[in-house]
Amino acid sequence: MKKMSWLLLTCMLILSVVLAGCNNGTQSNGNESESGGTLIYGRGADSTALDPAITTEGETFIVTQQIYETLVRYKTENTEIEPGLAEKWEVTEDGLTYTFHLRKGVKFHDGTDFNAEAVVTNFQRWAQSKDEAKFAYYSSMFGGFEGDPGHVIKEVKAEAEHTVVFTLNRPQAPFLKNLAMTMFAIASPHALEEHGDDFTKNPVGTGPFKFKSWKANDTIELVKNEDYWQAGLPKLDGVKFKVIADNSARLNALMKGELDLMDGLNPSDLGQVKGNSKLQIFERPSMNVGYFGFNTEMAPFDKKEVRQAISHLINKEALIANFYEGTAEPAKNPMPPSVSGYNDDIVDYEYSVEKAKALLKAAGLENGFEMDLWAMPVARPYMPDGQKVAVAIQAALKEVNIKANIVTFDWGTYLEKVQAGEAPTFMLGWTGDNGDADNFIYTLLDKDNIGSNNYSRYSNDEVHDILIEAQSNPDEDKRNELYKKAQEIIHEEAPWVPLAHSKPQLAGIKEIQGFFPHPTGSQAFTNVSIK
Repeated sequence: MKKMSWLLLTCMLILSVVLAGCNNGTQSNGNESESGGTLIYGRGADSTALDPAITTEGETFIVTQQIYETLVRYKTENTEIEPGLAEKWEVTEDGLTYTFHLRKGVKFHDGTDFNAEAVVTNFQRWAQSKDEAKFAYYSSMFGGFEGDPGHVIKEVKAEAEHTVVFTLNRPQAPFLKNLAMTMFAIASPHALEEHGDDFTKNPVGTGPFKFKSWKANDTIELVKNEDYWQAGLPKLDGVKFKVIADNSARLNALMKGELDLMDGLNPSDLGQVKGNSKLQIFERPSMNVGYFGFNTEMAPFDKKEVRQAISHLINKEALIANFYEGTAEPAKNPMPPSVSGYNDDIVDYEYSVEKAKALLKAAGLENGFEMDLWAMPVARPYMPDGQKVAVAIQAALKEVNIKANIVTFDWGTYLEKVQAGEAPTFMLGWTGDNGDADNFIYTLLDKDNIGSNNYSRYSNDEVHDILIEAQSNPDEDKRNELYKKAQEIIHEEAPWVPLAHSKPQLAGIKEIQGFFPHPTGSQAFTNVSIK
């Protein structure tokens, strides 16, 4: 009996070892072939919302682009259009009707069907809202809301379960590129109705990752969508977005293994990353502008001469040398040279204290004045350290007896107040959403967009007419000429001081594969893995 017990025990031990070995082998093979790990992404600020339709800031979009998808999308490394939730489409010769044929079998994360009615529901939600502050992007890109004289979209109709037709009031040359913008991603109608105003904290899309949790100012966690319509994707098991406000502290966390990827790398830290064999650099293609803006409705910045004077006081070359470390070029226009229609013939305001003084005298302000200078509280791709740039501008203004008091708020409040017109001067920037000049000049500086993305509240009827003509003309050469003319007028009126076009730097561990920083400032991690 005892011998039998020992024999039985021995057999059981052998069997358990074999099973354990088989189990480990299966798990390992599964990880290598199916699992891409969980990516921990470090960034400088939290998202303001997880509904891309109601915000204008990139910290939201880097998260929501994992959760939601658009009808058409940009290619991995540029802004050329390819199929998204729509697998094909047709456009009438007059450019007024777009028919999209949707993918079949696609599900939202809550298990409901993606179909033409879902598309209609989302566009009606935006178009019928009449809320320019809430749906700023819709207003900016489509000329207002339903019933407004400039509104581009006449009707969105479900022609069949997987066919949706857009009828336009007027042709819009960048219409497909606009539809590819992440803020026009399609959300679950069921979730929109179920959660109401709380939808922004309970996001539901069709994307490669599903929302799991959000700890404010700390971590947003997403998990793999096991039912994603693209077979074999995503490769990652999940993504965690971790807030570490200070750029240097974020880099330290990366080097200690607490992060896998980070944005907002200080230009001065480039050498440190390049010298670390465990890390790699990612450079995002430049399609942005950082700027110092004036509220053109608020005295004394309602006077062109004051805006021009300050334009002469800012030494852009010095700012770039001190705060960008060679990872930017001076800006003279409100759009970057990489975008078609850029006017390189414009001569920038030279750095000249004497010219600034003369212009202030012409405005009746030769003795100077006191003002508030609003500075961003966070690092952004177009401005690695807005606080330090603000201090440099503050010092420059002292040269002509302008006393600038630096003001700041938390990121969400800052954006809200600047949008509402409360800031007399402010520092901001823009990363292009679709690679079209319209997305810079019309979106940021047309009178249609005061109250949404035109934070300078700049209004010029001639510029407006030029931009609407450029939107409606399918001829790219003619459009470019119109945008160049608009830039000439804007340069003369100086609602901004364009500062720099940056080349944003990211750093990550060597094991990251399949990551390509997109020019628009964010990208889906669908094909990214950690090996």
